[in-house]
Amino acid sequence: MPNTYSQIYIHIVFTVKGRQNLIDEIRREELQKYISGIVRERGQKMLAIFCMPDHTHLLVGLKPDIAISDLVRDVKAGSSNFINKNKWMRGQFNWQTGFGAFSYSKSQIHDVVHYILNQKNHHRKKTFKEEYLELLKKFEIEYDESYLFEWIE
Repeated sequence: MPNTYSQIYIHIVFTVKGRQNLIDEIRREELQKYISGIVRERGQKMLAIFCMPDHTHLLVGLKPDIAISDLVRDVKAGSSNFINKNKWMRGQFNWQTGFGAFSYSKSQIHDVVHYILNQKNHHRKKTFKEEYLELLKKFEIEYDESYLFEWIE
């Protein structure tokens, strides 16, 4: 898009179907690289990624030529196919339907990158449900409890 300039930073969160712990530490980095490649192929900039065993956080510098939902769809479909093709587990791997997307300003990027890259430490103190509900509250997002992710209590 000529003469179009933007600076859009989006923190994306999505989870493994059934909230199962299916992303093991041995393959986490390989999956992160694969997802980063999908984001790059779509012309977007990966600023941070961390895959927990049951959910994933991305921070993306988004250009205005792609919808967030299209990017997330491509990331989830591509990474699911990658995991299944390489037979990382018995049965079929899938991501849950839906995702969270939260926007940040340039001045907040350092803190968000730090937050994403420190997910292991963060989740020693807080469950994914607590984390996600806090994000929804912080961004004043109205939601219907019945449409949130499946939670493992």
